[in-house]
Amino acid sequence: MKTDFKKTTSKLIMEQLFTKENQKNNFLILILLLGSIFINGQSSPDFTILVDKAFQKLYQNPDDCISYSQSLQISDRNTEHKIIIQNIISQAYAMKGDYVESVNILNTREGPEERPSLSRFMQIYSDYNLAEQYQNLGLYNQSQRVVLRLLSQNKLFKDDDPRIKITLVKLYQLQAINFKIKRDYTAALKNLDKSDYYNSNDNEENKIIGFENEIFRSSCLMKLNKLEESRKLLENVIDNRDIQNKPFLLALAYERLSQYYFLKGAYGASAQNLEKGLSKIENLPYNSFKKKIYESLTKSYFALHNDERYHYYSNLYKTTNTKLDANKKEGVRYIVKLFEFYQNKKVEFETQNELRKTWILVGVISFVIINGLIIYFIFETRRNRDLKKQFEFFKKHETIDTSPGRDQHPLLEKAVVGYKNVDKESNKISKEKEDEILRKLEEWEQANRYLNQSMSLSLLSTQMGVNTKYLSEVINNHKGKNFNGYINELRINHIIHLLKTDSTYLNYKVSYLAEYLGFSSHSAFTNIFKSLTGMSPNAYVQEITKGKIS
Repeated sequence: MKTDFKKTTSKLIMEQLFTKENQKNNFLILILLLGSIFINGQSSPDFTILVDKAFQKLYQNPDDCISYSQSLQISDRNTEHKIIIQNIISQAYAMKGDYVESVNILNTREGPEERPSLSRFMQIYSDYNLAEQYQNLGLYNQSQRVVLRLLSQNKLFKDDDPRIKITLVKLYQLQAINFKIKRDYTAALKNLDKSDYYNSNDNEENKIIGFENEIFRSSCLMKLNKLEESRKLLENVIDNRDIQNKPFLLALAYERLSQYYFLKGAYGASAQNLEKGLSKIENLPYNSFKKKIYESLTKSYFALHNDERYHYYSNLYKTTNTKLDANKKEGVRYIVKLFEFYQNKKVEFETQNELRKTWILVGVISFVIINGLIIYFIFETRRNRDLKKQFEFFKKHETIDTSPGRDQHPLLEKAVVGYKNVDKESNKISKEKEDEILRKLEEWEQANRYLNQSMSLSLLSTQMGVNTKYLSEVINNHKGKNFNGYINELRINHIIHLLKTDSTYLNYKVSYLAEYLGFSSHSAFTNIFKSLTGMSPNAYVQEITKGKIS
């Protein structure tokens, strides 16, 4: 309809343009015609292009990304578009290390009453966003469960929607990181391969994800002792022209390459690559990643016996870690409460929805019954005018036995007896739950996550998604000690193994060893080490050096 109107309008204007009677207005009409063509040609950019630009800014400067994305959010009233923009803003805050604000963005997402009205893609995308938030906060088990649930949907793989395809790419990448954290590097590599398989590489977002996959792949190869293969991947990423204007990715590649040199014992080259990586983001607010680089620089300069640089980066690491760790703890508490709120809201909404459906069904049935009765009585009235006499006749002969039976049904008697004999100890932990907690503890031990200084019983129970009381009970029963005794023994056994197998650790100061193991102070580490081994850390190191301990 619009096309026909435009053609008709253009034809009329052109006819007037060459009409002798309107020659004086020809110039004005020509200007209006050209202006109309110009205005029609200046259509607003496609939303996908704008989002692609926002995603690029995420890897260039988080602050610029937030400002740009917020301006898009203000000008765009589309609900689904707002959710996509919120995810980018949330990720930008996470990269800054502001986990509380990152989670707070979730607070403005759609409620359960709005969710059914969203497209299938947006429902999947919202769940992906939740899985990503869990991963940012170190809640890898929760993240893995959400991703597994999404990837179990067969329809996801048959959908031709390009937006669902890119979400599939991101889901496999998230799962690869979850497996990497759990030290299942083979499974991580398989998920990265699947992520690449569905990646079309037809825009900047897809290309960035491709670069990330290469960097993550190199880390897994390094852990599988395929060092040279890992190095080649990283050098190819660094040399790629498309990555030069994305400082975060470039810094990430340099940081992973430094790990290669550290494992080879080339501590100078390791520090040099870390300095290169840091120079790319030093003036940018990538605080979470900076903390990781500061920690690696501390280790490299310690191995190089460069006390000045060691203390400089050690202080930067401690300051940054203290600030980010407190923010992350608050973020974990916030997302747990937020998730509980949405779950309760969802249950309430579904209950109301079911009640509404029930009343509608009751209304429909009542309407049908009432109308049926009316039709029936009208029909009966017309067929027999003596309805009143018939009604009285039936009323006199109607017998209704309303007396309750005296004998109770034998099945009911059994049910009552069964109810009285309910196991009073049903609140105890089940064998299946106990085995599940033990399996999760084993995975947690293998990942060395007991080295986290902020690790506590409540944090571990949150990460595992289990009850604190159950977790404490399993540790007491199967580990023979309380949580503090359990985690302290794991840490001491860990450092004893390193002292025996890696001579580098024999040169480290006790204060650094204490910090590395996650102890709050030098004295706390010394006291616990002595209580478990019978000697101080320094004495133990001397015994190993003399060859008395092997």
